[in-house]
Amino acid sequence: MERPKSRLNWLRNPQVPALLRDLASGQVLLTHEALQDLPNWRTTAYLRDLLMDSGVLPRVDRRLLLFERWLAERLASTEDLEHARLLQHFARWHRLRKLRAKALEGPLGANTTQECRQQIIQAAAFLRWLVERGVPLDATTQTDLDAWHAEKYATRRPAQPFLRWCIGTRRMPRLSIPNRPTTNPNPLGQHQRLATLRRVLADGSSDPRVRIAACLVLLFAQPVSRIVRLATDDVLRDDTHVLLRLGDPSSPVPEPVATLLLDYITALPGRTAAVNAESRWLFPGRRANQPMPPGTLRDGLRGLGVHLQRARTSSIRHLVLQAPAPVVAKALGYHDKTATRLVTEAGGTWSRYAPGDHTR
Repeated sequence: MERPKSRLNWLRNPQVPALLRDLASGQVLLTHEALQDLPNWRTTAYLRDLLMDSGVLPRVDRRLLLFERWLAERLASTEDLEHARLLQHFARWHRLRKLRAKALEGPLGANTTQECRQQIIQAAAFLRWLVERGVPLDATTQTDLDAWHAEKYATRRPAQPFLRWCIGTRRMPRLSIPNRPTTNPNPLGQHQRLATLRRVLADGSSDPRVRIAACLVLLFAQPVSRIVRLATDDVLRDDTHVLLRLGDPSSPVPEPVATLLLDYITALPGRTAAVNAESRWLFPGRRANQPMPPGTLRDGLRGLGVHLQRARTSSIRHLVLQAPAPVVAKALGYHDKTATRLVTEAGGTWSRYAPGDHTR
């Protein structure tokens, strides 16, 4: 077990024995609904992960449960009752409904629920801003909407789904929502990307998880939110090649990255926390059946000197200039629209064909 002392420290937390006693005595029912209402949500969430992993509780997406709890607390803390009612309608029937549908298709990512949180936060901020301006929601003008977006556009942007919902439900006049394209104007140069890759591969003292993640960013333009959800069976091996299942078809992993990846998988059981011993994740976390948090991996990559957005942009632009963009998009799990935009930014076109004899 990696860091067994941390497990003992968790049991010494006075909240843990109290919670276990309440469950054993029946004072707290062993259901998701009962656990959802308990205070000390971090302790409860950790225990609930263990109970779901052992089959005591039915599996429910943990990020969905945490978002539902956060939403209930957020609505309860909203002082203006009319604002709380609006936010509840928007969140429960617009955002939460989509999250639940998405959770049925597969585990929710951290970015998905964080984006929904930001939308609720900025929607509440917009309503407060209107009050300070002395403007009712149903009397909002184009000047008001433009003024809202004029300062700190990136911060204001998450409120746009709420604004569209208000317009669509006639709670607000039909107005034009400002749109400002956001692009990454300074990707790494090709020589900088390769130099960073060489430095990462030569750094034997850093965490191998971070080094492998850096290689996946620099070579395959993978976002951290997708990297942490890779499983060990996404690494495919035959007599001569190592492949990584990022899309269809799987992508060949070049040396020496392939050796680094295989060595990491061989040592993985000894590095995995006991609560996640049976995990299939390539980057297992410290919670039962959960991968490593994306934020932890991002911090490690920044500590290694890898600028994520610039590195990803450089990598994907290089790839779409070396192979047809539709092929790259499918192999790396990118959406066609994203690939279209990236190949245009890189100065290529969709009409290019892969090399070979096309006369047959």
